[in-house]
Amino acid sequence: MEKWLGKYSDVFYALMRIIAGLLFACHGAQKLFGVLGGQKQEATLMIAAGVIELAGGILIAIGLFGSYAAFIASGQMAVAYFYRHSPEGFWPIVNRGELAVLYCFVFLYIASRGSGILSIDALIRGDAWRHKVPYKDEEEGGTEKW
Repeated sequence: MEKWLGKYSDVFYALMRIIAGLLFACHGAQKLFGVLGGQKQEATLMIAAGVIELAGGILIAIGLFGSYAAFIASGQMAVAYFYRHSPEGFWPIVNRGELAVLYCFVFLYIASRGSGILSIDALIRGDAWRHKVPYKDEEEGGTEKW
């Protein structure tokens, strides 16, 4: 599978970053505005969480300061897990904290890798569309190169 899909790993990473960021922003919109089936929160801690989720999710999705936003979002998800979910049991599947754990580690990965292609950070660097795609080198008998 890596032989076929591996050459598009940068594109798949960008899609993962965009989708995760947009979904995270939706959680923030729920907390701050009571939309998308959520209830508007009034507790200070929940408003702070909503701001991090909405702003951080948008920054992650568009890839602007993606590493920093993802690092903060990852930390917020760790706090959310230990503050809200872990008192209800050890296992995330039991305490309904699997989404917080998943977001935490996805955002930690994004923080470690950066925004990647299809991002404003890459546009600023000048390589927004540059990703590894194999090509045939006709001078060397049609061998595949990267």
